[in-house]
This record gives sequence, C-alpha cells and structure tokens, in this order.
Amino acid sequence: MKILVIQTAFIGDVILATSVLEKLHHSYPAAKLDFLVRKGNEPLFQNHPYLHELLVWDKSRNKIGNLFRLIGKIRSADYEYVVDLHRHLSSGLLTACSRSRNKFGFDKNPLSAFFTKKFPHDLRSGKHETERNQQLIVEISDTHPAKPRLYPAPADFAAAETCKKGTVPSSTGAYITVSPASVWFTKQFPAEKWIEWINERHPKAVPVFLLGASGDAALCEHIRNACSTVTITVLAGKLSLLESAALMKGAAMNYTNDSAPMHLASAVNAPVTAIFTSTVPLFGFGPLSDQHKVVETTVKLDCRPCGLHGFKACPQKHFKCALTIRKEDIPVVQ
Repeated sequence: MKILVIQTAFIGDVILATSVLEKLHHSYPAAKLDFLVRKGNEPLFQNHPYLHELLVWDKSRNKIGNLFRLIGKIRSADYEYVVDLHRHLSSGLLTACSRSRNKFGFDKNPLSAFFTKKFPHDLRSGKHETERNQQLIVEISDTHPAKPRLYPAPADFAAAETCKKGTVPSSTGAYITVSPASVWFTKQFPAEKWIEWINERHPKAVPVFLLGASGDAALCEHIRNACSTVTITVLAGKLSLLESAALMKGAAMNYTNDSAPMHLASAVNAPVTAIFTSTVPLFGFGPLSDQHKVVETTVKLDCRPCGLHGFKACPQKHFKCALTIRKEDIPVVQ
C-alpha cells in the first residue's frame, strides 16, 4: 500500500501533521508513506524512520512549474490513498489530479468537490487540530489521533550537549529555553514582559537559552542585554529545528508563544508553557506535551480573539491581551 499525506503550510501545521504519519504507520506498518511539504520544512524529516519518500514543493522560484512537476510525479506513483491536510487551492489541485481512488480532504478546500470524501474543519468545535486531521483517516484507522512526533538524531542531541557545556550547572543540569518571537506581532508576548519575568521571577541559578530563527537574533539579543540576573545564551539562527528540539527535550521548561516552537516541544514530548495573547486554545492549536500549561490573560476582552493567525499590530491599538498577563501568571522552575 502507498499513501501520500499533503501539508504544504508552515512549520507548526506540518509538525501537527506528523500525528497522521504516526497513526498511519502504526495502523499499516508495511505501507509506504510519502509526505509532501513546502521547501524549508524538509529538515524536520531528516532520518525520519517511517517515511518512504519526502516530496518537496519549492514555492520560492518557478512555483507553478514545480507544482505541475509534482502533479506528474504523484499521478505516476499510483497512491492508494491521498490525504490532503491543507485547505488551499494548490493542495486541492495536487489531490484532485492524483489518480488515487481514495482522495480525502477538508470541505473548505476549493477543490473538495473532486475528493472522494471530504470532512468539516471547524475552528470553533473545541477539537484539537490533530483531532480534525484524524477525521480524514478515520475510515482506515480509528477515531483516536496519535500525538505529533519528530525524531532528532544522535547528532542533534550532541549539538544540544555542546550548547550546554560550561553553561548548565552539572550539579542540577537544569535550564530553560525561551522562544520569544512570532511571525505575527499580536501572537508575540512582548520583549519587555519577558525581561520583567526573567529579572524578577526566574531563578537566578537556572540558565536561559533563547531560541529562534536567524531573523529573531536581534530580539533575543535585546532580551539578553536587558537581563542582568541570570546567564542567557542566544541561540537564534545557530541551531537547526531538530537540534532545537533536542535542546528542548532536556529542558526543565520551554516557554513559547502560540507558535511553531510550542509544537516543536510537543513533538518531542518536552515540557512547555505556552503564552496565548491574541489567539485562544479553543482554535485547536494548543500544546500536547504530557507536561504543559497555557497562560493567557484573565481579563475579559471583547476583542479577543481577534483572528486565527494574528496581525502585524493590535487592531484596537492597546494590545491588552498581552499586556494584562502578569509575571506572576507565568510559572517558574522550582
């Protein structure tokens, strides 16, 4: 049996999609599982034990040409099942043009009329995204979603150990990570609030590693320069995604926004505290680690949530969803 799973969205969505890979593998251990992602997300799947082939769509150049090349490859692969987790026209085209007899996807996809079966995607249902994704394969598995999972290699854990040398006290081995950035301003807990919490609440003996992409380095440096009470190391842009996941795995706690690092922690079952500002867990994208906590404002705001993905600035110009979160609301490592 050959099965193709499609998720060409961004990092967080792709990480959550791994729950479908987990479920399909454990339901059909002998099946050949292929996964289609956008270019830039493929490093997440280096040495993934369950994948037969990783297909990559390069959207950065010759986007349409690369899309039609993928269509040709998918049509010739003779997949028994194509599972489309994305809800956009492009993924719908990939699915509709496949020769598979079983095309599963969401009814919000513009080309869902060409799917064999389509399913609702209701952000207000209270279901987690992994549960919504599980609907698409319930016919060939069951109703219980697996947890998302990634597989850092020994080299990734070795890189994490190198970062810790000379910084993490050998007596306790305790450290935390903070991922302060987000693509969307209104999903990002303000830097000054992180600084306040680190300086006034975080234990001085527990070092802090600041994680993120290379574009987040300036934000991380700002936080480090403003914190004088604790050892802080900026690793933004210095670790791969799987190396970051390996570092998170050993942390006493990982602090994130409602963003990709939260899902990265969930995918290695690392402890995580997720701070939700303009968005809400009801949308179904909350943390899934065994040890997790959600922090959000306790103030009733008529404007929250203001959207699924956030905005470049607060539409109400007050950003109370973030600014009313108190430092005492964020748990500290004991």
